[in-house]
Amino acid sequence: MIAAIKDPGSNTRGLLAYLYGRGTHDEHFDPHIVAAFAMLAMPDPGRDEMATLTELGHYLDEPVRLRNSEFGKPVIDHVWHCPVRAAPEDRYLSDAEWGEIAQRIVAAAGIAPEGDDLACRWIAVRHADDHIHILATIVREDGRRPKLHNSGVRVGDECREIEKDYGLRQLKKGDGTAARRPTQAEMHKAERLGWEQTSQQWLEERIRAAIPHVTDTEELLTYLEADGVLVKAKRGPSGDLLGYAVGRPGDLNKKHEQIFKAGGKVAPDLSLPKLQARLETSTPEEHPTARRTRPTTPWHQATDALDILHVQLTDTSTDDGADARAQAHVAALGELIEATAQKSPTFLRAELDAASKAFFRAQRSQIQAEDRAADAVRVAARDIVNTATGPEGSALAALLAALVWASILAGRWHEAKQHAHQADAAGQALHHLQAASNHAMGAVLAELERHLPNEQARLTLAIDVRAAVPDHAARILADPSWPALATVLADAEAHGHQPHQLVKEAAAQRELDTARQPARVLITRIQHTSRNPVRLRVAEAARRRSTTWTSAVGSATPPASQPTATAPVRDNRPRR
Repeated sequence: MIAAIKDPGSNTRGLLAYLYGRGTHDEHFDPHIVAAFAMLAMPDPGRDEMATLTELGHYLDEPVRLRNSEFGKPVIDHVWHCPVRAAPEDRYLSDAEWGEIAQRIVAAAGIAPEGDDLACRWIAVRHADDHIHILATIVREDGRRPKLHNSGVRVGDECREIEKDYGLRQLKKGDGTAARRPTQAEMHKAERLGWEQTSQQWLEERIRAAIPHVTDTEELLTYLEADGVLVKAKRGPSGDLLGYAVGRPGDLNKKHEQIFKAGGKVAPDLSLPKLQARLETSTPEEHPTARRTRPTTPWHQATDALDILHVQLTDTSTDDGADARAQAHVAALGELIEATAQKSPTFLRAELDAASKAFFRAQRSQIQAEDRAADAVRVAARDIVNTATGPEGSALAALLAALVWASILAGRWHEAKQHAHQADAAGQALHHLQAASNHAMGAVLAELERHLPNEQARLTLAIDVRAAVPDHAARILADPSWPALATVLADAEAHGHQPHQLVKEAAAQRELDTARQPARVLITRIQHTSRNPVRLRVAEAARRRSTTWTSAVGSATPPASQPTATAPVRDNRPRR
């Protein structure tokens, strides 16, 4: 059940006309009062043909007129309006039940506390099966104004209790960080103008899409203007930026004036101060495990940066800064998903766009982020959107696999902090990221399966897997992607890496208990970490073994120095 308190209005009669009217799409039927303040002495215009909306409005406004006649400054924002809507799957509620719900809502809001005979005047009108509208005039009978501070929070909490008491769909408690829901008027306006999104949704997507491209708020405003967004900057006498507002072309008010929304009204984390804190990044230090000798692309750098994010989101330390660092990395993760979506191949873009949009809600919570902690991830996102070339297949697959794991960790972190809505958003993004990752892996697996090592080599590599991860070996070897993983391990060994060590390190970086396809998880990780040759004596030894095996395969009887058929041997020849 959702109770959406509107901004105070000034026209009681006008709101009554809407509640008792046919609706903008003829959706209203049988409008009538289901509950009202105790002393209501007026007949219901929905049930009495002689009753008029003007008389009802005049009666509700009576305390307002009395106050205005006694005080010099008139009250004009006196109309309180709160639609209360059940979920589509909820059962039918009778008039009596809706009346009880309305009384609980006005009591929780402070409009009419229980037992208060001098409370505000109010009515609840029902003109559809699934919702009611509560109208109140917010001047009490004693002339005082009601205490409505934090009324939205109290009403939301009461709705959660109502859902339990009436057996309705139970929504999760909000934390005050969600973007404002589009109003019915905004949705009808978008439909009338042929827009797929409301102006607020359109503006939020464009601001978030611009963030990875810029390094400060001045660049952000310039980028938005170039992208077709109308921008109004507020500056001080020195020219410093003090605030900004954005508008969608064609979004006009009744006076045919352009409508602008402040960034913080578009979404709480898009206010100027919060954007300034996020965008002022420093050059991140190199990760301690980074290999300086290997050439990197923005896609590889992003995967490396996610290693740092993985550490931060699994940090169990109790110091005060751990949550702030984790929150910063979750916010930066959303920017990296957006950057990846913008530069990904066409066949992946729909899923990644959906993942980026779903993750919007997961990016913010009540925890104050230590934005500088996530500079490495933000710089990686910026490098991706500014690169001129698309990703090579295995590099993209590795990044998408890392993003899948990062979204899993983000969801777990939000769950641990009891951020219910953010955890749900991370779960929705995960669904789309997994779909994109699976699509990207298709071409990678097909290529690997064209160069499978021989059976003898696979048996030897299976021994390495059992030694490296004995608890997961059975699932890895039974995975349909095991032959492809064997190809990756054989190629890595031919370039000087130790298969046993690669598997052990990859499993340590991404736990395999919850992986549905553990071999596939290891493929992308090992391809990323082993993409360069290691020039060590181990490599020379591997090459010598490869040479010995090559000379031995042509003999009918293996040399005495070679293992017999019962002891698998390695085929380390490059497969490319």
